[in-house]
Amino acid sequence: MAKFKKIDTINLIRTTGIVPVFYNADAEVTKQVVKACYDGGIRAFEFTNRGDGAHRVFRDVIEFARKECPEMAFGAGTILDAPTAVLYMQLGADFLVSPCMSEEVVQVANRRGVPYSPGCGTVTEIVHAMELGCDLVKVFPAGTVGGPAFVKNILAPLPWAMVMATGAVEPTEENLSAWAASGVTAVGMGSKLFPKDKVAAGDWESIAALCAKCLEWFKR
Repeated sequence: MAKFKKIDTINLIRTTGIVPVFYNADAEVTKQVVKACYDGGIRAFEFTNRGDGAHRVFRDVIEFARKECPEMAFGAGTILDAPTAVLYMQLGADFLVSPCMSEEVVQVANRRGVPYSPGCGTVTEIVHAMELGCDLVKVFPAGTVGGPAFVKNILAPLPWAMVMATGAVEPTEENLSAWAASGVTAVGMGSKLFPKDKVAAGDWESIAALCAKCLEWFKR
């Protein structure tokens, strides 16, 4: 069961503004990455369902996160069908994310009161997602569909929409300032937030410091 209620999860994402997106087959590495993000001020984290047996890694990591990162909403990404969504919700996922719209995932997520953010690339898709009950919509791949200008333009006729942009988000002041100025509710940031050399070296302090700096840039 999810730890946070739907409204609490969305508020955590809105308040933090940055949602790290990460997967590693090694549960111990993933735990350290999650803790580093938490120490840097992150309060919502997306574990991507991409490797064989990824749900087993998720199970171990979410148990760790509940103890070591008690204020963090821990979600599952790359959820493409209802059975997978149910599996991750059973393991405690606080929110679900997809690269596309899956109406069968909407149904099971709404039934359990778990936020679901489907990937959308057009105004029509975004409106359709909101009609189905998706409060926070993921724009993906955000850089390809138009970047910050796209988000700014769609929020003009849809000022009530809550958008999380993922794709082409970088840990730099210039990039994060542009996304923040577009009006996004939050951004999802992947591999560039976790330099391979830092992860390989176990330099978790550097990752925590980068997270803190990114939050500062985004909120400024």
